Amino acid sequence: MAETTGTRLDQQIAFLNEADKLKNTLRATELCDNSRYENSAEHSWHLTLYALVLADQAGPAVDINLVIRMLILHDLVEIDAGDNPIFGTHDISEMEAKEQEAADRIFGLLPIDLRDDLRVIWEEFEAAETPSAQFAKSLDRFQPPMQNLQSGGGSWIDFDVTEAQIHEKVGSKIAIGAPHLWTYAKGRIASFFADRT
Repeated sequence: MAETTGTRLDQQIAFLNEADKLKNTLRATELCDNSRYENSAEHSWHLTLYALVLADQAGPAVDINLVIRMLILHDLVEIDAGDNPIFGTHDISEMEAKEQEAADRIFGLLPIDLRDDLRVIWEEFEAAETPSAQFAKSLDRFQPPMQNLQSGGGSWIDFDVTEAQIHEKVGSKIAIGAPHLWTYAKGRIASFFADRT
């Protein structure tokens, strides 16, 4: 990866201007008030707030400051790769390859030291092997169900999702890094589906 030309500040501003494009990437999840679909930049911001407010749900080995950094960076690749809804149909290998290419390009806009530092954080989130990354991934899976519950079903209705699918694709991920949050969500999800029958 070649470093872009220009001064350090030029490179930093180029990256920040590029990051603004994340505001144009729409997600499958609606806002809590059901007025429109959220964009990926809003999702990233909301997740950093989740990390601040729900820090007491993290295990003792979790670094909340690192979690916040992961969450603000985790979806930047969607500028190029787009959003892939968890209940949508997409080729996982193809999606991962697109995201790696996007990470190369987008983080490559930065000066080398920043490029490497931020890329390492993004890679740690993607690998989900450390306690901080597992907690960050749990929050990433926890936020959409909270919005779907608030908006009357949101993407669950759009994708004709079953309660069992939520347990499998979402609950299993939340439980790894934030088991109490999954317990909280599971009861509310069960009530939502019971009320629909």
